Amino acid sequence: MSITGSPTTSTVDCAYQRSDSTALAAVAAAVDQLHQRLSSKRKLDDYGGPTFSDDEDDAVLSDLVHVRMRKDEPNAVDSSSNGAANPPHSSGNTDHLNSRVPNARSTSHGESTHPESTRSRAMLQFFIRTMSGGNNLVIQAYAHDTVKSLHERIQTITGIPVFEQRLIYRGKQLQWEHSLAECSIQNDASLQLVGRLRSTDHPQAWQVLEDIVTTAFRLCRGEVVHEPSKYIKSRMSQYLAMAQKEKNDSGVSHLQVFVPSSAPLALLMLYVSTLPGNKTVAETSIKYFLNSYPTLLPKHLHNHCAPIVLEFCKFLRRLGQEDPLYLLCRSALGSLLENVGNLQDSESVEGLIGGLKEISPFVSELATILSRDLKLSMEYPTCGRPMSDDVSDFKAFLLPLRTAVERQVCFKGPISASLKGKACKHPLYGEEIELLRVIQADLLLKMDECLGKMGESLAGKGKGEGDIVHSGWSQYLAILKELSGICILYQGGEEQLKKILRLRRASLCALVVKCAKRSDDHQWLIQHKDVLDFESRRHLAMMMFPDVKEDYEELHEMLIDRSQLLAESFEYIGRAEPESLHGGLFMEFKNEEATGPGVLREWFFLVCQAIFNPQNALFVACPHDHRRFYPNPASKVDPLHLEYFTFAGRVIALALMHKVQVGIVFDRVFFQQLAGTLYLSLEDIRDADPFLYSSCKQILEMDADFIDSDALGLTFVREVEELGARKTVELCPGGKSKVVNSKNREEYVNYLIQHRFVTSISEQVSQFAQGFADILCSSRLQSFFFRTLELEDLDWMLHGSESAISVEDWKAHTEYNGYKETDPQILWFWQIVGEMSAEQKKVLLFFWTSVKYLPVEGFSGLASRLYIYKSSEPYSRLPSSHTCFYRLCFPTYPSMAVMQDRLNIITQEHVGSSFGTW
Repeated sequence: MSITGSPTTSTVDCAYQRSDSTALAAVAAAVDQLHQRLSSKRKLDDYGGPTFSDDEDDAVLSDLVHVRMRKDEPNAVDSSSNGAANPPHSSGNTDHLNSRVPNARSTSHGESTHPESTRSRAMLQFFIRTMSGGNNLVIQAYAHDTVKSLHERIQTITGIPVFEQRLIYRGKQLQWEHSLAECSIQNDASLQLVGRLRSTDHPQAWQVLEDIVTTAFRLCRGEVVHEPSKYIKSRMSQYLAMAQKEKNDSGVSHLQVFVPSSAPLALLMLYVSTLPGNKTVAETSIKYFLNSYPTLLPKHLHNHCAPIVLEFCKFLRRLGQEDPLYLLCRSALGSLLENVGNLQDSESVEGLIGGLKEISPFVSELATILSRDLKLSMEYPTCGRPMSDDVSDFKAFLLPLRTAVERQVCFKGPISASLKGKACKHPLYGEEIELLRVIQADLLLKMDECLGKMGESLAGKGKGEGDIVHSGWSQYLAILKELSGICILYQGGEEQLKKILRLRRASLCALVVKCAKRSDDHQWLIQHKDVLDFESRRHLAMMMFPDVKEDYEELHEMLIDRSQLLAESFEYIGRAEPESLHGGLFMEFKNEEATGPGVLREWFFLVCQAIFNPQNALFVACPHDHRRFYPNPASKVDPLHLEYFTFAGRVIALALMHKVQVGIVFDRVFFQQLAGTLYLSLEDIRDADPFLYSSCKQILEMDADFIDSDALGLTFVREVEELGARKTVELCPGGKSKVVNSKNREEYVNYLIQHRFVTSISEQVSQFAQGFADILCSSRLQSFFFRTLELEDLDWMLHGSESAISVEDWKAHTEYNGYKETDPQILWFWQIVGEMSAEQKKVLLFFWTSVKYLPVEGFSGLASRLYIYKSSEPYSRLPSSHTCFYRLCFPTYPSMAVMQDRLNIITQEHVGSSFGTW
């Protein structure tokens, strides 16, 4: 059983004295702190005495009680009134000993007033050993004194309650009612003070941990222990394995034994020991625990290791915040806080590790480190600061603290700026509120300065500096995310952050494009997407798709008959398991030799044209913009219409994933619902139904008296056509009898819009959204994808550039093989292209690349440059293309007229859709 120390026991003055007085003081403080929090599981542990069961004899006591004092140090404390050491039984400097045992008191008592025989009144002097080999109490008493009175005197000296004590002499426990004479106590006798083990459900766990403590203290005393690291690790494995086998909540209480056992303290003492090898043994043992509990314990017990890791952190932090083992333990504790969802609840934190006050020092420490490192990143951009581990730890420790303040204090709104200084008086989280306020102010200032410096570096692109991305910059987004979470707690905080982001927009956009990673959480940026530009918003959205694989074996293969394009595509895509589509697609048309990316681009264009063809009744085109679509409320004419909407969602997502522009765009009423907005305004329907928009606007602007006269004869109903029959639908309960008037006309218009564009197509939108989500890395990202973008962004991503094709841009992105730029055929070619109509240019581009619509960046946005190859075929042949490689081939036509004739043929729509072989 463990001896944890007592007021009469020195626990830190082992044979590992360090020259570093600060470290020793830190350890001593840690020991004192631990003494105040020891578990009540064992009686005498609270006072430094050993604990044993009633039947244990002297031999067992000698084996189990730990010697925590150096053997060459004085081990007796005189109980006489002058406090002098008893010469026959002590040696060494008594002043040194007394300084080590500051609470030792005299045990001298006045003489008994009871008349006794001369023999019974004889003064006895004997020893009471508080631990084997530790400090001894020198007791003077009369033979007629009772054992109970002796227990009371021990309580006066040590503070150990009488009922907690047991005295053992010659292997037997002394009974309270007996006198010392009846117990045959002789001069110079030696008694053992022990405690009885309280009832515990985990005696084996105590014993295993006791073995670890014993080994650590033996090493501290300089004793030789065979393979100590291996032994301690084996006992830790045994301890964790025992917890794994416990049922119900017993595993939790099993883990709760670790800290009261003094194991963390013992390992810490070993870590600061200057004896050779001791620090390595301690470091190896602690690292072994950190690495083992995730694999040896079931997942539901992981968070209950947090108090153990916290104990390591609190001790090691006193040795220095740069200590490598402390940093490792801090990260481990942070991971526990981050990975266990219920720790966001302040009550869970309170019950697990003692509350938010245990977390606040880590938050403060890490905020200070980040502030320092942000400053360093400005002065020395290549220093690699801030470090990702520090940012991750800051995020982990901040989460429960910020969440608790948000739930308990901010549920009525942000904290008022007028409470500054007064917030410390908050009954629950006053100090935490002020701490977060200070962190917010400091990090806002630092991030403003950092983004400003970054902007200056990016502005130096012309000097060759603009493409440099320093490693420290990669952490700016993560820090801004945590700062955003703090700012929402305080009035004006969000506005301050928004102001900085607007001012440093170029830097923010560059960070998103250059540093944002797929694994990061970027949802906070939705609140600030108006600050971002198209490129950065697109980058955030595209990271939600899996990467297209290059290995054909990982691609989903399709063999499509052009004459059955829509039906066979539906079978290949709509019926496939979503995971099989995440690698990308490999496409072939039946009876055609062409394969590869070019054929896939053609398929995307053709299948999207079919899906959105109004004749298929799935989508409706806007009256004034036939490129823009929303779901058809009457799509149910096809029994499979909902499955086709799932298929359509998958196809559009795959087109985006493969970065293919398909010439299709969504109307706002469709886009808004995909983004999770179920309430549509009158302005939202302007393009979808101009007639309804105009009618509703007139109703809202009409003279109130005219509306109230019921001249329009309107009630809260709507006529709809379903399968060729018209029927009346109530917009609200009792709508047939509810007359539209000047007071409820806005309500009527809202009901009308919601029914027309939300209720009537809700199933179709839901199925499309599900199909789209099937292709994303995670289905929960579906609405986030659309909320990340503006409608115009999606237009550019799906449709591509709406600008006329620039021949100069085309020419600038074209290279030649077999021809030179100055050859007559090349000069003729560009002259002919320049004279083509806009549609002919599109057809030629499609023939060349399978790209019908250019990206918004123009030719620079394509995956590759374009190529013109000289063909060895006779000039009677038409040009051919290898669309996968953006390659156009034609022979050396003898004249411009011949070339123009050949190009006119391939720029006819029905010809330009077929390809040369490759």
